[in-house]
Amino acid sequence: MKLIVAMIQPHKLPDVKQALFDAEVFKMTVTNALGAGQQKGYTETYRGVIQASKLLKKVRIEIAVNDDFVEPTVAAIIKGARTGQIGDGKIFVLPVDEVIRIRTGDTGADAL
Repeated sequence: MKLIVAMIQPHKLPDVKQALFDAEVFKMTVTNALGAGQQKGYTETYRGVIQASKLLKKVRIEIAVNDDFVEPTVAAIIKGARTGQIGDGKIFVLPVDEVIRIRTGDTGADAL
């Protein structure tokens, strides 16, 4: 089992969701996040004073999958999120030791 965490641009979320649905991946958690990478943030002018803002809006997607769904899930995220520009995001694939479904008590792959 793996946990796939993707940080993407907010405007690409509908495209990523559609690509995931096309790949038959329906379960996900989506949260708003702030962060900066190679983009290095941006600057704003407020009352004539330039202020640097180092954090940009991002969307964090978390998806727990069985091992055989890792590649299709990652490919779908890339398909939906890629623009070819700096700031497209990152995907992290992490091992999951155990999963427990609270409602039924199922564990492991059955809980996903």
